[in-house]
Amino acid sequence: MAVIISLVKRNLKMFFRDKTSVFFSLLSVFIIIGLYILFLGNLVSGGLKELLGDSARFTTDSWIMAGLLSVTSITTTMGAFGIMVEDNTKKIIKDFSSAPLKRSQLVGGYIASSFIIGMLMTIAALIVAEIYIFSGGGKFLELMQVIKLLGLMILSVFTSSAMVFFIVLFFKSTTAFATASTIVGTLIGFLTGIYIPIGNLPATMQTVIKLFPISYSGSLFRQIMMDAPMAAGFKNVPAEAVSSFKQSMGVIYYFNGKEISPIVSILILIATGFLFYALAVIKMSIKKKQ
Repeated sequence: MAVIISLVKRNLKMFFRDKTSVFFSLLSVFIIIGLYILFLGNLVSGGLKELLGDSARFTTDSWIMAGLLSVTSITTTMGAFGIMVEDNTKKIIKDFSSAPLKRSQLVGGYIASSFIIGMLMTIAALIVAEIYIFSGGGKFLELMQVIKLLGLMILSVFTSSAMVFFIVLFFKSTTAFATASTIVGTLIGFLTGIYIPIGNLPATMQTVIKLFPISYSGSLFRQIMMDAPMAAGFKNVPAEAVSSFKQSMGVIYYFNGKEISPIVSILILIATGFLFYALAVIKMSIKKKQ
């Protein structure tokens, strides 16, 4: 355990010391915030003004910031795993191999540091999101909601780190990894239904989003963060209209006409995390035999 802790400390120092790496791991977050402030915010809230009245801005701010948390969980863990790619490229891995260090300890250090970085950055994103929502006339989350979000963050970062870890095993150069990071950063906003509400997308694209596991963490984040503004905005609105709104905005997902419950969404995230970690172990075992 002491060895893994030392490796984690080393990886954390390397990540936060490299300001460029930190910036690019958050680049998609900055892009989403910028697009929302300049274009998406007025576009989405303007269309809801007649329906939600004064709660329109609070609702849309909560919607975009909830999606932002799911994006942060995957882009920051990917940035953290860049250390592993760099160590492989510079043959630092071989230096570790010559030391009295088990491969499982080395891998555990990378995974643990990625998880910690993902959690720290996602919590930081939540703080920024809450300040932004409050500055726009919204309200801060209640303590129980914050606790639920923290638990969901752990699950979201766990799943994200598992997916990214498996993908990173296929990269043998920092250039390839940087290209993949750029592609992920570009597509992640669409795959989590942030740039455009899922209800405004073609059926095929909606299916793609529902097949992307991290979109379920976005849905769960929205259910928590949008609870208060929706309760205020939908006081006298029929239940059918509320359900339609939730479905259109990706607060809840439907598959084959059936609503996907929060429990099912949580199970999807857990199963995805274990699946990709298992695939990563298999991949590493095959590579070791070659």
